[in-house]
Amino acid sequence: MTEKAEDRKPLLSKKIDRFFTGLADAWNFVRRFFKEVFVPPYEFKEVIHQCYRIGVESLPLISLTGFIVGIVFTNQSRPSLSEFGATSWLPSLISIAVVRAMGPLVTALIAAGKVGSSIGAEIGSMKVTEQIDAMEVSATNPFNFLVVTRVIATTLMIPLLVMYTDFVALMGSFLSVSANEKVSLTTFFVQVFESISFLDIISSVLKSILFGFTIGIVGCYKGYNSSKGTEGVGRAANAAVVMAMFLIFIEELLVLQIVNAIRAF
Repeated sequence: MTEKAEDRKPLLSKKIDRFFTGLADAWNFVRRFFKEVFVPPYEFKEVIHQCYRIGVESLPLISLTGFIVGIVFTNQSRPSLSEFGATSWLPSLISIAVVRAMGPLVTALIAAGKVGSSIGAEIGSMKVTEQIDAMEVSATNPFNFLVVTRVIATTLMIPLLVMYTDFVALMGSFLSVSANEKVSLTTFFVQVFESISFLDIISSVLKSILFGFTIGIVGCYKGYNSSKGTEGVGRAANAAVVMAMFLIFIEELLVLQIVNAIRAF
């Protein structure tokens, strides 16, 4: 008789073995996504529905957060610049900070908490209640319908939410600058667009696409592989948020190094 998998002696240790097994499972999950995304049937209606849930339903939270970020960062930066008599540089400073880093990062973290947990809990509950098995019996591809559509939706909507967050944050900053430095809207945005480059915009969009894909694929992976009943659903939602945020920070660091290397040439 062959030994059961749980009775086998670990190669290194149980935790290390589980870690590398998890990496292999995640790699196979991502590879399956890129395989299934080009295979019909294409669930356009479900993609649009998920885009609405991820994008439109996130607007109130994104709007409030972006607006507050713009005002707070402006008010925090003003005392430092005023010491050098450089408060006129506030629009330039805020635009660079928001477009290069704060806009994509803040939006992605909020989406990881709101969207990632929702995806993980939703698919996890379908997994533990055997709804996914029922979809397979009814000749429906559950991976295509549940995973591919949500990952596509997050990949498409997060960049749009980032651009919206950038705009809202800049409007919040403008209100603060206008109230204190008496700067007009035209003058403010002229300085904003003079300060940011094409590379800043492209890197922000590409980061946002990467963040959106990460949030979607992590939430789907954790939910699709959940177990142990309702407790597993809660763990899947929590793990989706934590892992997505962790990967977002790593991706932010890697993209920053690449962009800085390009800017150095």
